[in-house]
Amino acid sequence: MANRNEQYLLPDLFEALQREQFAILSTVDADTGAPFINAISWFFAADEKTIRLAVDSRSRIIENINKNSLVSIAVFAADSTYSISGSARIAAARLEGVPLKVSMIEVGIKEVRDVMFYGSKMAAVPVYEKTYDLQAAEKLDRQVMTALKKGVSS
Repeated sequence: MANRNEQYLLPDLFEALQREQFAILSTVDADTGAPFINAISWFFAADEKTIRLAVDSRSRIIENINKNSLVSIAVFAADSTYSISGSARIAAARLEGVPLKVSMIEVGIKEVRDVMFYGSKMAAVPVYEKTYDLQAAEKLDRQVMTALKKGVSS
């Protein structure tokens, strides 16, 4: 049986993407044309057709998207693994209300594919820990996620 393939986020996946979590972002490297992969946590589903994410404004991701807007995001949620593909754009060079230079990227979803191998489900999702000042990390996370949810731009 083929895995599910949609052009939008299904309700369970949309709900899972309303909070910070681990994901893998793949862009096309601006110089080599090879896949370029980054771990991200500042992202959320603005609606069932749009993902917003934040990255450091100096990140290679920005240059990659400016040259080639095609991206994929691997997400581990709703008992499965999903590949969310689409076209990205730099929606804000700098997020307001965030003390660091952080850019907002919007991804227009073209495809959501359940890529979990046959006959299985995710028993646990990847878990990560912040390794710097936890209070500062929590404050920064709140600032970034609030800005992403508002779609605030400079």
